[in-house]
Amino acid sequence: MTREPGDLPSETDESDRLAGFPGKEPDLERDSSFPADRADIPSDDGEALAGVTVIVCSSCRDETGSDAHPRAGALLAEDTRRAASGQDIRIRTVECLGNCKRRLSAALLRDGCWSYVFGDLTATSGADLVAGAKLFATSTDGLIPWRGRPDSLKRGLVARIPPSTC
Repeated sequence: MTREPGDLPSETDESDRLAGFPGKEPDLERDSSFPADRADIPSDDGEALAGVTVIVCSSCRDETGSDAHPRAGALLAEDTRRAASGQDIRIRTVECLGNCKRRLSAALLRDGCWSYVFGDLTATSGADLVAGAKLFATSTDGLIPWRGRPDSLKRGLVARIPPSTC
């Protein structure tokens, strides 16, 4: 598959990443990109929160630019998983969201709705991402409401991307 400017990077299996292989490029169609049977999705036999997926850039470095492992982005992904524990929220990681100047980055996706990209997060912003996912899931207009949004998701908004049906 050929990548185009603006394409999301591929999701990488941990064993492939450790072996130095880039992983397989997923088909980025929203209805099939993130299968619900992945082990990192908490499940209580219910639907994920209205189809919301949190995508965290696992290769993001902290503000010092350190190459230390685990990377700050991987720590953010783990913090997000902890914050979502026991809730049916899809959490995914990608190697790069291409938002390096804004450091730790994540995106919130929901089928048929606007998508959001956030930057300037910290390794402990997982609870904010989960709170944003909950607001997004309960939104009736397909937008994350400004009121009630955690400050990091207000200040850190990088882009709001229209649904493909616009």
